Amino acid sequence: MLDSPYIVKPGKKIKLAKIPTDDTGPFKDKEDAAEVTDKNIKKLVKLQGLLYAESKHALLICLQAMDAGGKDGAIRYVFSGVNPQGCQVTSFKVPSSTEKSHDFLWRHHVACPPRGMIGIFNRSHYESVLVERVEKLTPEKIWSERYDSINKFEKLLTEEGTIVLKFYLHISREEQKKRLQARLEDPDKNWKFSASDVKERKKWSDYEAAFEDAISRCSTDYAPWVVVPADRKWFRNWVISDLIVRTLEKLDMKYPKAPDGIGKMKVE
Repeated sequence: MLDSPYIVKPGKKIKLAKIPTDDTGPFKDKEDAAEVTDKNIKKLVKLQGLLYAESKHALLICLQAMDAGGKDGAIRYVFSGVNPQGCQVTSFKVPSSTEKSHDFLWRHHVACPPRGMIGIFNRSHYESVLVERVEKLTPEKIWSERYDSINKFEKLLTEEGTIVLKFYLHISREEQKKRLQARLEDPDKNWKFSASDVKERKKWSDYEAAFEDAISRCSTDYAPWVVVPADRKWFRNWVISDLIVRTLEKLDMKYPKAPDGIGKMKVE
């Protein structure tokens, strides 16, 4: 496992209220982090090319957060330079009738990236122990048994060559209020606002408890959870890009060997 103060160690029970949402790590301000974050974005472009060419591994990024936590913004920024042919984003909404007729992991498994690809889950299989738990859409007897199923699912993925990184974008209740209000005041952002945002905000403590259980019970050596201080978007982007780049660098990927005799060939 990579070294990072934001990675949740396996078996550790976390309390989100005790984890700062406005941490800036080694940086004084946005300008101080700009250069190193930009380097990470450029490195990611090269590493994606290697991942695609070597085609021995896949990378699955799971993003979860409270409403207005910044999942969309993180995707736009961190993956801004990657080749679209080597990256796929899946947003999980309310399950369709077909999806409901299968087990709770089915729709997520079929969306996992093949080797050579980066897959990004905007929300993920954890919704089954978050929304379904808080909104009482599923009996406790069922959702309480899903943590073990999730761990086994992620173990299977990693054994078959998929690198799994899970990021919880940790914002404060005050920051969420500012972001939701901004959506109301800006006509160009009105479409992003939903009445359900206000409804779910009233259940902040319930969702916080659900996230705490999911992160504590499902952060493993093979598929760690990362609690990202996300009040400052620029710091969020650095944490995510830094861990992705360092994870891919550890794979020590190589471009495939050229076919024999290619050095003697000429293009007429």
